Amino acid sequence: MKRKWWVAAAGIAATLSLTGALNTTALADESADHAGSSDVSIPFANHGGIRDWHADRDRGLWIQDVHGKWYYATVMSPCIGLNFANSIGFDTRPQGSFDRFSTIVVPREGRCAVQSLRPSGAPPTKHAKSG
Repeated sequence: MKRKWWVAAAGIAATLSLTGALNTTALADESADHAGSSDVSIPFANHGGIRDWHADRDRGLWIQDVHGKWYYATVMSPCIGLNFANSIGFDTRPQGSFDRFSTIVVPREGRCAVQSLRPSGAPPTKHAKSG
């Protein structure tokens, strides 16, 4: 009876050890991926902090702040209707800054959660897109 318990305990310990090692490796890989990231925020987005925006189909959005700096917001999943929207909303929640915790509101379509917000160049021109 003691031998069966010992074998079972050793098996469970080995499984937990392997699971912990895999989780540690996954966390290290994830933190390495985000180590070079430079997520930013646009302050006072709820008080005129955003000047302009251009949709990148349904994948993301170029956003210009009042100082003329451009940012690219990647959305978590395809943002239906974003490419054809004439107006959108920026839900900043109570803090008032637009960042990776904000959402983009597309009228009559819904909300799109922001995955990342990074500094960017200006969006490509129509001529550059087609060529």
